Amino acid sequence: MRTTIRIDDELHRRIKQVADQTGRTIGEVITDAVQRALHDRSAQESHGALPTAGGDGVLPGVDLTSNRTVRDLMDDDAIVDALR
Repeated sequence: MRTTIRIDDELHRRIKQVADQTGRTIGEVITDAVQRALHDRSAQESHGALPTAGGDGVLPGVDLTSNRTVRDLMDDDAIVDALR
């Protein structure tokens, strides 16, 4: 099938470079990349929910919506000591 897409100039340059290095056309490089992305997404969706080990949730003071809080708590040895 033939279609028209708009891509960033830098991305086009990189795709063209890969195509030249691998002896493929730009269309083949793009097709391979899209197929790989769709396959990866499908594989991620098929894994379902992560298993849990039970318990009552997170420790007091842990806010999973805040990357900074989680990072700070991970770096704090007091939390690890409390679990021992």
